[in-house]
Amino acid sequence: MTDISLDKDERAILDWIESRGDHMIDTVKAWSKINSGSRNADGLETMRTALSEAFSELEGDVSAVELEPSTTVELDGEIREVPYTPSMKVSKRPEAPVRIVLTGHHDTVFPKDSGFQDWRLVDDDTINGPGVADMKGGLLVMLHGLLALERSPWAKQIGYDILVSPDEEIGSLGSGPVLMELGSKAHVGMTYEPALADGSLAGARKGSGNFSLRCLGRAAHAGREHHLGRNAIVAAADFARSLDLLNGQRPDVTFNVSRIDGGGAPNVVPDLGICRFNVRVKTEEDAIWAKSEMEKLVRAADARDGITADLHGGFTRPPKPMSPANQRMFDWTRTAGQAIGLDIKWADTGGVCEGNNLWASGCPNVDTLGVRGADIHSDREIAKLSSFVERAQLSAVMLMQFARGRFNAQDARALSEAG
Repeated sequence: MTDISLDKDERAILDWIESRGDHMIDTVKAWSKINSGSRNADGLETMRTALSEAFSELEGDVSAVELEPSTTVELDGEIREVPYTPSMKVSKRPEAPVRIVLTGHHDTVFPKDSGFQDWRLVDDDTINGPGVADMKGGLLVMLHGLLALERSPWAKQIGYDILVSPDEEIGSLGSGPVLMELGSKAHVGMTYEPALADGSLAGARKGSGNFSLRCLGRAAHAGREHHLGRNAIVAAADFARSLDLLNGQRPDVTFNVSRIDGGGAPNVVPDLGICRFNVRVKTEEDAIWAKSEMEKLVRAADARDGITADLHGGFTRPPKPMSPANQRMFDWTRTAGQAIGLDIKWADTGGVCEGNNLWASGCPNVDTLGVRGADIHSDREIAKLSSFVERAQLSAVMLMQFARGRFNAQDARALSEAG
Protein backbone atom coordinates (compact mmCIF):
# COMPACT_ATOMS: atom_id res chain seq x y z
CA MET A 1 0.00 0.00 0.00
CA THR A 2 1.44 3.37 -1.07
CA ASP A 3 1.88 5.96 1.66
CA ILE A 4 -0.26 9.08 1.49
CA SER A 5 0.64 12.68 2.22
CA LEU A 6 -2.00 14.96 3.69
CA ASP A 7 -2.48 18.35 2.07
CA LYS A 8 -3.21 21.64 3.83
CA ASP A 9 -6.99 21.17 3.61
CA GLU A 10 -6.76 17.79 5.30
CA ARG A 11 -4.38 19.10 7.95
CA ALA A 12 -6.74 21.98 8.71
CA ILE A 13 -9.59 19.52 9.18
CA LEU A 14 -7.51 17.43 11.57
CA ASP A 15 -6.73 20.60 13.52
CA TRP A 16 -10.48 21.22 13.77
CA ILE A 17 -10.94 17.77 15.31
CA GLU A 18 -8.28 18.61 17.87
CA SER A 19 -10.22 21.74 18.78
CA ARG A 20 -13.20 19.52 19.61
CA GLY A 21 -11.29 17.35 22.07
CA ASP A 22 -12.68 18.92 25.24
CA HIS A 23 -16.20 18.78 23.81
CA MET A 24 -15.85 15.05 23.16
CA ILE A 25 -14.62 14.41 26.70
CA ASP A 26 -17.41 16.48 28.25
CA THR A 27 -19.97 14.62 26.15
CA VAL A 28 -18.74 11.13 27.01
CA LYS A 29 -18.87 12.08 30.68
CA ALA A 30 -22.52 13.08 30.30
CA TRP A 31 -23.40 10.00 28.25
CA SER A 32 -21.65 7.70 30.71
CA LYS A 33 -24.06 8.86 33.42
CA ILE A 34 -27.04 7.63 31.36
CA ASN A 35 -27.61 3.99 32.26
CA SER A 36 -28.35 2.25 28.98
CA GLY A 37 -28.07 -1.39 29.92
CA SER A 38 -29.40 -3.69 27.22
CA ARG A 39 -32.63 -4.36 29.15
CA ASN A 40 -33.19 -0.83 30.47
CA ALA A 41 -35.71 0.40 27.90
CA ASP A 42 -36.13 3.85 29.47
CA GLY A 43 -32.38 4.40 29.65
CA LEU A 44 -31.89 3.21 26.08
CA GLU A 45 -34.50 5.66 24.84
CA THR A 46 -32.92 8.49 26.84
CA MET A 47 -29.58 7.64 25.26
CA ARG A 48 -31.07 7.41 21.77
CA THR A 49 -32.59 10.86 22.21
CA ALA A 50 -29.20 12.26 23.22
CA LEU A 51 -27.59 10.59 20.20
CA SER A 52 -30.23 11.89 17.81
CA GLU A 53 -29.55 15.42 19.04
CA ALA A 54 -25.78 15.03 18.71
CA PHE A 55 -25.87 13.38 15.28
CA SER A 56 -28.30 15.99 13.94
CA GLU A 57 -25.20 18.17 13.53
CA LEU A 58 -24.47 16.10 10.41
CA GLU A 59 -27.66 17.49 8.83
CA GLY A 60 -28.66 14.06 7.56
CA ASP A 61 -31.97 12.24 7.83
CA VAL A 62 -32.20 11.07 11.47
CA SER A 63 -34.83 8.42 12.16
CA ALA A 64 -35.83 5.66 14.56
CA VAL A 65 -35.76 2.12 13.16
CA GLU A 66 -38.19 -0.27 14.83
CA LEU A 67 -36.64 -3.69 15.46
CA GLU A 68 -38.42 -7.02 15.22
CA PRO A 69 -38.60 -8.98 18.49
CA SER A 70 -36.63 -12.17 18.95
CA THR A 71 -37.58 -15.25 20.97
CA THR A 72 -36.02 -16.82 24.03
CA VAL A 73 -36.49 -19.90 26.19
CA GLU A 74 -37.58 -18.53 29.56
CA LEU A 75 -36.72 -20.07 32.92
CA ASP A 76 -40.11 -21.80 32.97
CA GLY A 77 -39.44 -23.38 29.57
CA GLU A 78 -41.91 -21.21 27.70
CA ILE A 79 -40.90 -19.60 24.40
CA ARG A 80 -41.53 -15.87 24.62
CA GLU A 81 -40.85 -12.81 22.50
CA VAL A 82 -38.13 -10.34 23.50
CA PRO A 83 -38.90 -6.75 22.44
CA TYR A 84 -36.28 -4.12 21.62
CA THR A 85 -36.24 -0.35 21.65
CA PRO A 86 -35.49 1.30 18.27
CA SER A 87 -32.13 1.81 16.65
CA MET A 88 -31.05 5.26 15.52
CA LYS A 89 -30.39 5.63 11.82
CA VAL A 90 -28.82 8.56 10.01
CA SER A 91 -28.70 8.68 6.22
CA LYS A 92 -27.02 11.25 4.02
CA ARG A 93 -26.45 11.51 0.26
CA PRO A 94 -27.81 8.08 -0.74
CA GLU A 95 -27.11 8.93 -4.39
CA ALA A 96 -23.36 9.50 -3.85
CA PRO A 97 -20.92 7.26 -5.77
CA VAL A 98 -19.21 5.89 -2.65
CA ARG A 99 -21.45 4.20 -0.07
CA ILE A 100 -20.27 3.58 3.50
CA VAL A 101 -22.12 2.08 6.46
CA LEU A 102 -20.99 3.08 9.95
CA THR A 103 -22.30 1.14 12.93
CA GLY A 104 -22.22 1.13 16.69
CA HIS A 105 -24.35 0.51 19.74
CA HIS A 106 -25.62 2.52 22.68
CA ASP A 107 -26.39 -0.37 25.01
CA THR A 108 -23.96 -1.43 27.72
CA VAL A 109 -23.62 -4.56 29.83
CA PHE A 110 -24.43 -2.66 33.02
CA PRO A 111 -28.06 -3.11 34.17
CA LYS A 112 -30.23 -0.43 35.70
CA ASP A 113 -29.43 -1.61 39.22
CA SER A 114 -25.67 -1.87 38.62
CA GLY A 115 -23.40 -0.21 41.15
CA PHE A 116 -21.37 1.21 38.25
CA GLN A 117 -23.23 4.35 37.18
CA ASP A 118 -20.75 7.24 36.94
CA TRP A 119 -17.36 8.23 35.61
CA ARG A 120 -14.14 9.22 37.36
CA LEU A 121 -10.72 10.33 36.19
CA VAL A 122 -8.00 7.79 36.91
CA ASP A 123 -5.18 10.03 35.68
CA ASP A 124 -4.65 12.83 33.18
CA ASP A 125 -5.21 10.48 30.24
CA THR A 126 -7.62 7.89 31.62
CA ILE A 127 -11.34 7.96 32.34
CA ASN A 128 -13.17 5.12 34.08
CA GLY A 129 -16.91 4.81 33.57
CA PRO A 130 -19.73 2.71 32.12
CA GLY A 131 -19.59 2.75 28.33
CA VAL A 132 -16.73 5.24 28.04
CA ALA A 133 -14.94 2.78 25.74
CA ASP A 134 -17.68 0.31 24.83
CA MET A 135 -18.92 2.22 23.07
CA LYS A 136 -20.15 5.70 23.87
CA GLY A 137 -16.64 6.95 23.31
CA GLY A 138 -16.59 5.17 19.97
CA LEU A 139 -19.82 6.86 18.91
CA LEU A 140 -18.20 10.24 19.50
CA VAL A 141 -15.23 9.16 17.40
CA MET A 142 -17.62 8.14 14.61
CA LEU A 143 -19.52 11.42 14.80
CA HIS A 144 -16.43 13.59 14.68
CA GLY A 145 -14.88 11.63 11.84
CA LEU A 146 -18.03 12.32 9.84
CA LEU A 147 -18.23 15.97 10.90
CA ALA A 148 -14.66 16.33 9.67
CA LEU A 149 -15.62 14.75 6.34
CA GLU A 150 -18.48 17.23 6.01
CA ARG A 151 -16.00 20.11 6.37
CA SER A 152 -13.91 18.77 3.49
CA PRO A 153 -14.23 19.73 -0.19
CA TRP A 154 -14.79 16.06 -1.10
CA ALA A 155 -17.77 15.29 1.14
CA LYS A 156 -20.27 15.02 -1.71
CA GLN A 157 -18.48 11.96 -3.05
CA ILE A 158 -19.59 9.89 -0.05
CA GLY A 159 -23.05 8.85 1.01
CA TYR A 160 -23.45 7.05 4.29
CA ASP A 161 -25.83 5.24 6.57
CA ILE A 162 -25.26 5.19 10.32
CA LEU A 163 -26.93 2.59 12.53
CA VAL A 164 -26.62 2.81 16.31
CA SER A 165 -28.42 -0.07 18.00
CA PRO A 166 -29.69 -1.02 21.48
CA ASP A 167 -28.89 -4.74 21.43
CA GLU A 168 -25.27 -5.39 20.43
CA GLU A 169 -24.26 -6.57 23.87
CA ILE A 170 -26.98 -9.25 23.77
CA GLY A 171 -26.27 -10.51 20.26
CA SER A 172 -27.86 -8.00 17.85
CA LEU A 173 -30.86 -10.30 17.42
CA GLY A 174 -33.15 -7.35 16.72
CA SER A 175 -30.75 -5.17 14.73
CA GLY A 176 -29.10 -8.02 12.83
CA PRO A 177 -31.48 -7.91 9.84
CA VAL A 178 -31.02 -4.12 9.58
CA LEU A 179 -27.24 -4.49 9.66
CA MET A 180 -27.50 -7.04 6.85
CA GLU A 181 -29.69 -4.72 4.79
CA LEU A 182 -27.42 -1.70 5.18
CA GLY A 183 -24.28 -3.77 4.67
CA SER A 184 -25.64 -5.17 1.42
CA LYS A 185 -25.96 -1.63 0.02
CA ALA A 186 -22.55 -0.34 1.12
CA HIS A 187 -19.14 -0.64 -0.47
CA VAL A 188 -17.33 -0.74 2.89
CA GLY A 189 -18.14 -0.58 6.60
CA MET A 190 -16.68 1.12 9.67
CA THR A 191 -17.65 -0.02 13.18
CA TYR A 192 -16.60 1.62 16.42
CA GLU A 193 -15.85 -1.03 19.01
CA PRO A 194 -12.89 0.01 21.19
CA ALA A 195 -9.34 -0.72 20.17
CA LEU A 196 -7.01 -2.17 22.77
CA ALA A 197 -5.22 0.25 25.08
CA ASP A 198 -2.10 0.02 22.90
CA GLY A 199 -4.15 0.89 19.82
CA SER A 200 -4.27 -2.59 18.31
CA LEU A 201 -7.35 -3.58 16.32
CA ALA A 202 -9.28 -6.84 16.11
CA GLY A 203 -8.49 -8.66 12.87
CA ALA A 204 -10.28 -11.83 11.83
CA ARG A 205 -13.13 -12.82 14.12
CA LYS A 206 -14.68 -16.16 14.92
CA GLY A 207 -18.37 -16.76 14.43
CA SER A 208 -20.65 -17.24 17.41
CA GLY A 209 -23.99 -18.81 18.23
CA ASN A 210 -26.04 -19.03 21.42
CA PHE A 211 -28.28 -22.05 21.93
CA SER A 212 -30.71 -23.52 24.44
CA LEU A 213 -31.62 -27.20 24.61
CA ARG A 214 -35.03 -27.63 26.24
CA CYS A 215 -35.76 -31.01 27.82
CA LEU A 216 -39.28 -31.84 28.98
CA GLY A 217 -39.75 -34.89 31.22
CA ARG A 218 -42.33 -36.15 33.68
CA ALA A 219 -42.68 -34.90 37.26
CA ALA A 220 -43.17 -37.39 40.08
CA HIS A 221 -42.79 -37.62 43.85
CA ALA A 222 -39.15 -38.37 44.57
CA GLY A 223 -40.04 -40.78 47.37
CA ARG A 224 -43.32 -42.45 46.49
CA GLU A 225 -43.08 -42.68 42.69
CA HIS A 226 -39.52 -41.89 41.67
CA HIS A 227 -39.67 -44.72 39.13
CA LEU A 228 -42.54 -42.98 37.32
CA GLY A 229 -40.64 -39.73 36.87
CA ARG A 230 -38.47 -38.81 33.90
CA ASN A 231 -35.69 -36.48 35.01
CA ALA A 232 -35.26 -33.58 32.59
CA ILE A 233 -32.33 -32.13 34.54
CA VAL A 234 -30.38 -35.37 34.12
CA ALA A 235 -31.19 -35.36 30.39
CA ALA A 236 -29.96 -31.77 30.07
CA ALA A 237 -26.85 -32.54 32.12
CA ASP A 238 -26.01 -35.60 30.03
CA PHE A 239 -26.40 -33.47 26.90
CA ALA A 240 -24.10 -30.85 28.43
CA ARG A 241 -21.45 -33.46 29.17
CA SER A 242 -21.64 -34.89 25.65
CA LEU A 243 -21.44 -31.39 24.21
CA ASP A 244 -18.35 -30.59 26.25
CA LEU A 245 -16.67 -33.74 24.95
CA LEU A 246 -16.85 -32.27 21.43
CA ASN A 247 -14.18 -29.75 22.43
CA GLY A 248 -10.87 -30.67 20.82
CA GLN A 249 -12.43 -32.77 18.08
CA ARG A 250 -12.10 -30.00 15.51
CA PRO A 251 -9.51 -27.20 15.69
CA ASP A 252 -10.85 -23.71 16.38
CA VAL A 253 -14.34 -24.92 17.39
CA THR A 254 -15.35 -24.52 21.04
CA PHE A 255 -18.50 -25.45 22.94
CA ASN A 256 -19.08 -23.61 26.20
CA VAL A 257 -21.85 -24.88 28.47
CA SER A 258 -22.79 -21.84 30.53
CA ARG A 259 -25.91 -22.73 32.50
CA ILE A 260 -28.53 -25.35 33.29
CA ASP A 261 -31.98 -24.14 34.36
CA GLY A 262 -34.98 -26.06 35.61
CA GLY A 263 -36.06 -28.22 38.47
CA GLY A 264 -37.43 -27.16 41.80
CA ALA A 265 -38.10 -28.83 45.13
CA PRO A 266 -35.73 -31.68 46.03
CA ASN A 267 -38.64 -34.07 46.59
CA VAL A 268 -39.87 -33.73 42.99
CA VAL A 269 -38.40 -35.40 39.91
CA PRO A 270 -37.82 -32.37 37.66
CA ASP A 271 -39.81 -32.23 34.43
CA LEU A 272 -37.86 -29.32 32.92
CA GLY A 273 -34.17 -28.96 32.15
CA ILE A 274 -32.64 -26.26 29.95
CA CYS A 275 -29.00 -26.40 28.87
CA ARG A 276 -27.67 -23.06 27.60
CA PHE A 277 -24.43 -22.92 25.65
CA ASN A 278 -22.30 -20.95 23.21
CA VAL A 279 -20.43 -22.22 20.15
CA ARG A 280 -17.51 -20.46 18.47
CA VAL A 281 -16.31 -21.36 14.98
CA LYS A 282 -13.57 -20.10 12.68
CA THR A 283 -15.16 -20.94 9.32
CA GLU A 284 -18.56 -21.64 7.80
CA GLU A 285 -17.44 -25.26 7.39
CA ASP A 286 -16.84 -25.36 11.14
CA ALA A 287 -20.38 -24.11 11.70
CA ILE A 288 -21.82 -26.84 9.48
CA TRP A 289 -19.87 -29.48 11.41
CA ALA A 290 -20.92 -28.05 14.78
CA LYS A 291 -24.59 -27.99 13.76
CA SER A 292 -24.39 -31.60 12.63
CA GLU A 293 -22.84 -32.73 15.91
CA MET A 294 -25.36 -30.76 17.95
CA GLU A 295 -28.25 -32.29 16.01
CA LYS A 296 -26.95 -35.79 16.79
CA LEU A 297 -26.91 -34.99 20.49
CA VAL A 298 -30.37 -33.44 20.36
CA ARG A 299 -31.74 -36.57 18.68
CA ALA A 300 -30.12 -38.71 21.38
CA ALA A 301 -31.67 -36.59 24.13
CA ASP A 302 -35.06 -36.69 22.44
CA ALA A 303 -34.86 -40.48 22.15
CA ARG A 304 -34.58 -40.97 25.92
CA ASP A 305 -37.56 -42.65 27.53
CA GLY A 306 -40.13 -40.04 28.52
CA ILE A 307 -38.03 -37.06 27.40
CA THR A 308 -38.87 -34.56 24.68
CA ALA A 309 -35.92 -32.39 23.62
CA ASP A 310 -35.73 -29.47 21.20
CA LEU A 311 -33.01 -26.97 20.33
CA HIS A 312 -33.44 -23.20 20.08
CA GLY A 313 -31.05 -20.48 18.94
CA GLY A 314 -28.51 -20.31 16.15
CA PHE A 315 -25.37 -18.75 14.75
CA THR A 316 -26.24 -15.05 14.74
CA ARG A 317 -22.73 -13.74 14.06
CA PRO A 318 -21.04 -15.61 11.19
CA PRO A 319 -17.23 -15.80 11.03
CA LYS A 320 -15.38 -12.76 9.71
CA PRO A 321 -12.16 -14.04 8.11
CA MET A 322 -9.19 -11.96 7.05
CA SER A 323 -10.31 -12.22 3.45
CA PRO A 324 -8.55 -10.27 0.67
CA ALA A 325 -11.27 -7.60 0.87
CA ASN A 326 -10.99 -7.27 4.65
CA GLN A 327 -7.20 -7.30 4.37
CA ARG A 328 -7.42 -4.34 2.02
CA MET A 329 -9.53 -2.45 4.57
CA PHE A 330 -6.92 -3.08 7.25
CA ASP A 331 -4.11 -2.03 4.93
CA TRP A 332 -5.93 1.23 4.26
CA THR A 333 -6.43 1.74 7.98
CA ARG A 334 -2.71 1.27 8.55
CA THR A 335 -1.89 3.68 5.73
CA ALA A 336 -4.26 6.29 7.17
CA GLY A 337 -2.68 5.80 10.57
CA GLN A 338 0.82 6.29 9.20
CA ALA A 339 -0.26 9.63 7.76
CA ILE A 340 -0.94 10.90 11.30
CA GLY A 341 1.93 9.12 13.04
CA LEU A 342 0.13 5.98 14.21
CA ASP A 343 1.47 2.44 13.87
CA ILE A 344 -1.72 0.42 13.42
CA LYS A 345 -1.52 -3.29 14.25
CA TRP A 346 -4.15 -5.98 14.56
CA ALA A 347 -4.60 -9.54 15.80
CA ASP A 348 -7.23 -12.22 15.31
CA THR A 349 -9.79 -12.73 18.05
CA GLY A 350 -12.50 -15.11 19.17
CA GLY A 351 -14.74 -12.18 20.06
CA VAL A 352 -17.62 -11.04 17.87
CA CYS A 353 -19.41 -7.79 17.05
CA GLU A 354 -21.42 -6.01 14.36
CA GLY A 355 -18.48 -6.37 11.99
CA ASN A 356 -19.40 -10.06 11.72
CA ASN A 357 -22.91 -9.11 10.62
CA LEU A 358 -21.67 -6.62 8.04
CA TRP A 359 -19.28 -9.18 6.59
CA ALA A 360 -22.15 -11.68 6.32
CA SER A 361 -23.75 -9.22 3.88
CA GLY A 362 -20.54 -9.07 1.84
CA CYS A 363 -19.41 -5.72 3.26
CA PRO A 364 -15.66 -5.55 4.00
CA ASN A 365 -15.06 -3.63 7.21
CA VAL A 366 -12.84 -2.64 10.09
CA ASP A 367 -14.72 -2.89 13.37
CA THR A 368 -12.48 -1.53 16.15
CA LEU A 369 -12.18 2.10 15.10
CA GLY A 370 -13.29 3.45 18.48
CA VAL A 371 -11.25 4.83 21.35
CA ARG A 372 -8.36 2.99 22.95
CA GLY A 373 -9.70 1.23 26.02
CA ALA A 374 -9.38 -1.69 28.40
CA ASP A 375 -11.25 -3.79 30.96
CA ILE A 376 -14.56 -3.45 29.13
CA HIS A 377 -17.57 -5.31 30.56
CA SER A 378 -16.32 -4.60 34.09
CA ASP A 379 -16.43 -1.72 36.56
CA ARG A 380 -12.77 -1.16 35.67
CA GLU A 381 -13.65 -0.11 32.09
CA ILE A 382 -11.40 2.71 30.93
CA ALA A 383 -10.83 4.85 27.86
CA LYS A 384 -7.72 6.82 27.01
CA LEU A 385 -8.65 10.51 26.72
CA SER A 386 -6.00 11.27 24.10
CA SER A 387 -7.51 8.62 21.84
CA PHE A 388 -10.75 10.52 21.26
CA VAL A 389 -9.02 13.05 19.00
CA GLU A 390 -6.51 10.49 17.73
CA ARG A 391 -9.12 7.98 16.56
CA ALA A 392 -11.48 10.64 15.19
CA GLN A 393 -8.57 11.89 13.09
CA LEU A 394 -7.92 8.34 11.91
CA SER A 395 -11.53 7.97 10.76
CA ALA A 396 -11.46 11.40 9.14
CA VAL A 397 -8.35 10.51 7.12
CA MET A 398 -9.93 7.24 6.00
CA LEU A 399 -13.18 8.92 5.00
CA MET A 400 -11.39 11.64 3.06
CA GLN A 401 -9.31 9.06 1.18
CA PHE A 402 -12.47 7.14 0.27
CA ALA A 403 -13.99 10.41 -0.95
CA ARG A 404 -10.91 11.33 -2.98
CA GLY A 405 -10.62 7.86 -4.50
CA ARG A 406 -7.19 7.20 -3.02
CA PHE A 407 -8.85 4.28 -1.21
CA ASN A 408 -11.16 2.65 -3.76
CA ALA A 409 -14.17 1.43 -1.80
CA GLN A 410 -15.87 0.03 -4.91
CA ASP A 411 -12.85 -2.18 -5.58
CA ALA A 412 -12.97 -3.54 -2.04
CA ARG A 413 -16.61 -4.50 -2.45
CA ALA A 414 -15.91 -6.08 -5.83
CA LEU A 415 -13.09 -8.07 -4.25
CA SER A 416 -15.51 -9.30 -1.60
CA GLU A 417 -18.10 -10.36 -4.17
CA ALA A 418 -15.47 -12.14 -6.24
CA GLY A 419 -14.81 -14.39 -3.27
